[in-house]
Amino acid sequence: MNYAIECLSRRELLRRGGTAIMASAFPSALLAAGQPGPVAGGKRPEPADRKFRSDAVEQYIADIRARVADPELGRLFANCFPNTLDTTVQPGTFEGKPDTAVITGDIPAMWQRDSSAQVWPYLPLTRKDDRLRGLIEGVIRRQTRHILIDPYANAFMADLNAPPLEWSRKDETDLKPGVGERKYELDSLCYPIRLAHGYWKQTRGTQPFDGQWQKAMRVVVETMREQQRKNGLGPYHFQRTATTPTETLGENGFGNPVKPVGLVASGFRPSDDACIFPFLVPSNLFAVTSLRQLAEMSGAILHDSALANDASSLSDEVEAALRQHAVASTPDGAIWAYEVDGFGGQVLMDDANVPSLLALPYLNSSPDAALYERTRAFVWSERNPWFFRGAAGEGIGGPHEGANMIWPMSQTIYALTSRSDSEIRQALQWLKIGSADSGFIHESYDKNDPKRFTRAWFAWANTLFGELIAHLVETHPDLLRG
Repeated sequence: MNYAIECLSRRELLRRGGTAIMASAFPSALLAAGQPGPVAGGKRPEPADRKFRSDAVEQYIADIRARVADPELGRLFANCFPNTLDTTVQPGTFEGKPDTAVITGDIPAMWQRDSSAQVWPYLPLTRKDDRLRGLIEGVIRRQTRHILIDPYANAFMADLNAPPLEWSRKDETDLKPGVGERKYELDSLCYPIRLAHGYWKQTRGTQPFDGQWQKAMRVVVETMREQQRKNGLGPYHFQRTATTPTETLGENGFGNPVKPVGLVASGFRPSDDACIFPFLVPSNLFAVTSLRQLAEMSGAILHDSALANDASSLSDEVEAALRQHAVASTPDGAIWAYEVDGFGGQVLMDDANVPSLLALPYLNSSPDAALYERTRAFVWSERNPWFFRGAAGEGIGGPHEGANMIWPMSQTIYALTSRSDSEIRQALQWLKIGSADSGFIHESYDKNDPKRFTRAWFAWANTLFGELIAHLVETHPDLLRG
């Protein structure tokens, strides 16, 4: 049995004539036999089977676990925090410099978003481990190569000479060699900047920020300007033959019309689902932050005032457009809309995948605290059509896995963005329930039955949970002491 194929999302399995992946789809023999993903008994892979070892990470796991009184939370942290390093990284070199591919887990491809988020929690430990620092430098350099191959692609093959992911091969789009899937998602241009900026701030190192990176960053800004659609639709289009409408873009592959008001269009959401209205608000707010980070780095590291000014002016323009077009009126006050079209059309909802409206403070992309608090109350309630509450917990899901499927990622973000001890305690309880005694965090689970879940090996969700526990040890240590 091919583990990578069996762990595809529900929609991909349905496309192949299957059914939703549930816990029963992962017998012990399968889990133990994978390319070392989560294994039988809910343990980390054996040391000899791990993809990368860091003494700093191992010491950190021991230190944090000693400060977590709840044995189940401690076990989850010890398994989940290193999951990216244990199972998904492929370190190497390219042209004599670090080059690191990072697959998502059960899918053998590297998403720009996921890979950035997967290694993010390790940045503080790079000061204690030069090999870890080199590994993340390799991720930045690999993402730079990706952008220069195609800024409109969301995923690339770990082996850039490999064919695309199976479900992408008949897509009607300009599929370039090395690309795994070509769903244009605005956040795929933002996450590499976030990682680069975080790396620079933590290490003060500038090695990855060479001429190629500078060229790639110019492409990022050019692509965002192109997708403001002031001068037409731009070159990107995408169509896929699928029974699920969120898998393709209408209007000949360009998506629904927008009025060019200064916002940046996105074909797809961070969930890889098609946008209804192409101005995806959380991604535009994220872009404001990312462009300002790029402006700072362009000036301080590259001494490229033209790029710095271009990034800064675009950031200001997008922020002003968000204020004017992305705020929605509700009976409980103004909130951020999820998507808008510039004509007055608005979608009021939130999706679990980050960037989300819930996650705005986590991404340092919440410029108005009061507006965020009202938005947070809306999205974490049944006024949000993708919020679910059941016997096994509550949280946000999305069209990607459908009704009644809670994404633990939303519960993790709920805790990371909360200032309430009771909310955080409740979120931790839901996360334990949602793990279904597997020792790992899943993509989604049924609101009434956590043993009905998707994706047993989803490294982003695992590592994000580890980031939460590490964060709470520093900011709310009493919550973990029992």
